[in-house]
Amino acid sequence: MYEAIQIVHSYWAYLVLLIVTLATINALIGFFTKREYAPKDFRVSLFALIVSHIQLLIGIVIFFLSPLVVWFSGTHGMGEIMKDSTLRLYNVEHPLTMILMITFITVGYSKHKKKLTSTPKFKMLAIFYTLAWILMLSRIPWAQWFD
Repeated sequence: MYEAIQIVHSYWAYLVLLIVTLATINALIGFFTKREYAPKDFRVSLFALIVSHIQLLIGIVIFFLSPLVVWFSGTHGMGEIMKDSTLRLYNVEHPLTMILMITFITVGYSKHKKKLTSTPKFKMLAIFYTLAWILMLSRIPWAQWFD
């Protein structure tokens, strides 16, 4: 079961990377070109929100099933986890950073909906989605992606 969920999580990550990248670029272009906010922009930002939240749910399941997550096994102390870069990545850095990434996307999406004109809408999306995108890129386990 773990292997199947791991595969889904890995392949869904490509979709999240693509959609969040597109939503971030769309928001930045919209902000800097001062174009009108359109239904397409709403759908792109909403889709980024949806796919990232689905990835979070899959990631939570992985967190409790993964043999790389040793918090609950009792075999490793916190000191051991923090000294081992692989264990630290899968037990602390990746989950925490991705939760922050999804928080930025959620806050940006929520704040943009409250704005009444195009430039502030794009500004909120551009700021929060760019921060989320940077966080996401910083903690994707790239070595696993290119094995």
